[in-house]
Amino acid sequence: QVQVVESGGGLVQPGGSLRLSCAASGSNLGLYHMGWYRQVPGKQRELVAFISTGNFTNYASSVKGRFTISRDNGKNTVYLQMNTLKPEDTAVYYCNARLNSVYWGQGTQVTVSS
Repeated sequence: QVQVVESGGGLVQPGGSLRLSCAASGSNLGLYHMGWYRQVPGKQRELVAFISTGNFTNYASSVKGRFTISRDNGKNTVYLQMNTLKPEDTAVYYCNARLNSVYWGQGTQVTVSS
């Protein structure tokens, strides 16, 4: 069973960048499809970016061209590079690992504000 832990969140000004990391333990991350989701209070959790075991990627339309998901199976880590951040990107960001079951991390807060 895999465990995932997110890190890299914080406060950033509009137009800035952050890189989130999702570190896995307990299993080989290369076996899992991985996703980054985000949630704001009162709204449903939404998919931001997805990367398959074969490195196929998909993005929410709101982040396409600004965010990049990648994986380093040797480091058992998935990344979300976020550029040109906007206030509407403010949310708790969650990492998700999917094989036969779905495993979630505890989330990391991203706040985009001047």
